[in-house]
Amino acid sequence: MAAPPSSAATIVDDKSPHCIPFILSRLSVHQATNPSRPFFIGLNGVQGAGKTTLVSTLARTLQEGKGLETLVCSIDDLYLTHEDQVALAKEHPLNPLVQHRGEPGTHDMNLARDIFSTLEQGREVKIPLYDKSAHNGQGDRVSSLKWAIRNGSGQPRIQVVIFEGWCVGFRAISLEEIRAKQEAPSTTLHKHRLEDLVFVNEKLRDYDIMTDSFDAFIHIDAEETGYVYEWRLEQEAALRRERGSGMTDEMVKRFVDGYYPAYELYTDGVRAGVLREKGEGRQLRLVVGRDRRVRDVVTT
Repeated sequence: MAAPPSSAATIVDDKSPHCIPFILSRLSVHQATNPSRPFFIGLNGVQGAGKTTLVSTLARTLQEGKGLETLVCSIDDLYLTHEDQVALAKEHPLNPLVQHRGEPGTHDMNLARDIFSTLEQGREVKIPLYDKSAHNGQGDRVSSLKWAIRNGSGQPRIQVVIFEGWCVGFRAISLEEIRAKQEAPSTTLHKHRLEDLVFVNEKLRDYDIMTDSFDAFIHIDAEETGYVYEWRLEQEAALRRERGSGMTDEMVKRFVDGYYPAYELYTDGVRAGVLREKGEGRQLRLVVGRDRRVRDVVTT
């Protein structure tokens, strides 16, 4: 099922040749129509598909190649504090989707709203950090004293923001859609109560404050979403080989199971186009195969 462990570290970047021309084209339009506001790029990548490599290349191209002050942010750094996550889990003890960080609803949307608003206005902003290793792996937000300051006095103004994450761009769907997806054959949805899925869905509505800010969107999709299980198994096998420790295969399955309901609920919406209400041509979808190489390119 899984390829040799060493393959997990070998990701060929065949994505940036598609993404860079797309971003530069959309950036040109943005600068001509709204030059005072930063250009916001949303990037959704199936876990393990090569998102990190792509983000690094895009940021380097924009910062060094084009001279544009570029900020990379991750939705992972917006997770609730450990204290607030524990409180959320206790408040909803029967909902397994919020017993740990991951699913929509486990991020701090007040913090997200403040950061996006401040960035849009070009004001000084502190960029949060999250430590996933804190509290024996449960995670916690790093002290704000250690957050980096951007747009500060004497600093260049941020011109491009790349906001990335596995659930970036997910939008809430109707109760009827949730029920239909749950009743249809699924990998994980049938294992959850309808009310638990609805809870996450309602929390996701607050995420529109971020999604609506995007001027362009990149979606690294997979021919089969289930590849995420295999890719994660490869990553952990590599960690066990290199560090002598890591999650077992069963632990990996349980870990991915915690995220997978959102993939099953919301991936269709991302594929249809996150920004389609703003007009056509704003989203680039790269469909990758089992080997993570691009199989198809779709613009919506």
